[in-house]
Amino acid sequence: QVQLVESGGGLVLAGGSLRLSCAASGRTFSPNTMGWFRQAPGKEREFVATIKWSRGSTYYADSVKGRFTISRDNAENTMYLQMNSLSPADTAVYYCAAGNGAFWNIEISAFDYWGQGTQVTVSS
Repeated sequence: QVQLVESGGGLVLAGGSLRLSCAASGRTFSPNTMGWFRQAPGKEREFVATIKWSRGSTYYADSVKGRFTISRDNAENTMYLQMNSLSPADTAVYYCAAGNGAFWNIEISAFDYWGQGTQVTVSS
């Protein structure tokens, strides 16, 4: 069984930065892809970024491209999301996810494991 635990959320002013972490544990943790999704109040969960676990290839939603950076530390089984130039539109619960689909497959159904989420609030 794989467990994912997010951390690093919080309250930040517009224009500020946050770094989210997702620590993975499990007897055999070797996903093909890990990703970040977010869900704002009253909205559906949406894709933010994915990373191919072995090669590090990345894929971003247009709304965060150039502001967010996804990365991973294979040795520590940890994934990160560096978020810069944050705006109130980025306010949401951020979830990490892991699955065996291709890193460009951003369908929620492609991910088998999910964290509990971490709240990010950006005030204007």
